[in-house]
Amino acid sequence: MTTTPESKHDKPLDGWRILVPRGGPWGDGVAASLRAQGAVPVVAPLINFAATTDQAALDAALAQLADGAFDWLTVTSATTVDVMFAHRAVVPPTTRIAAVGETTAAALQAVGYDVALVPAQDNSAAGMAQQMIALETEPRRILALRSEIAKPVLSVMLTDAGHDVESVVAYRTVGVPVTERIRRDVENGRINAILITSGSVAEQVREQFPVIPDDTILAAIGPRTASDARKAGLPVSVVADRQTVDALIEAVSLFPLPHAADEVAP
Repeated sequence: MTTTPESKHDKPLDGWRILVPRGGPWGDGVAASLRAQGAVPVVAPLINFAATTDQAALDAALAQLADGAFDWLTVTSATTVDVMFAHRAVVPPTTRIAAVGETTAAALQAVGYDVALVPAQDNSAAGMAQQMIALETEPRRILALRSEIAKPVLSVMLTDAGHDVESVVAYRTVGVPVTERIRRDVENGRINAILITSGSVAEQVREQFPVIPDDTILAAIGPRTASDARKAGLPVSVVADRQTVDALIEAVSLFPLPHAADEVAP
């Protein structure tokens, strides 16, 4: 079937192969969005979560959460959502969920959790804390699920504002080695773009793909992630103007296809 100019315009990423650095429901959703734009998604999870070193504390916190002990639950990464999903965490209607950004909110919604708050502008732990403090003038009980390496900015700010915060380590972030085929495809240019969705992903991209062609598009989901990527030594090609998957895909689609898959060496 001949591709008309109109249908080609409808699929701006036709011919692209794009690396999606996370799996699970979030990765599946991104892959579907890329296919709708004509791209071939290459889902290659670069990070995963390992169990917290204090499983008893996490289990106790999730049991309290299910029992309605908290007014708010704060979620600062899509990986936290993976942990919640794996533990079948129950969030009662009386507990509102705050997500640090649109990516995390989308991950929550993808597995059935409702999101009550996403920072309007500053998609960071500090930005989320400021918005919650402005919203809640009375002391609230808050569960902050976090990674082992996260700085306690959110908990400190909320506690200083008079809230009762229980900060619990939900997971440790670990790298996931990609297959030799994917590493080779990145190195020889068969992957046209790599989506960078967090500082942890950026570190794995730098570590696992020491050779990335200059014309491969490295797309960061927001300014904070772009900053983390540059600190890791990655030459970021483009930064999405909004911290959403749609904005990230749109940012990539503004570039011409660097090279077609059949133009590079096998």
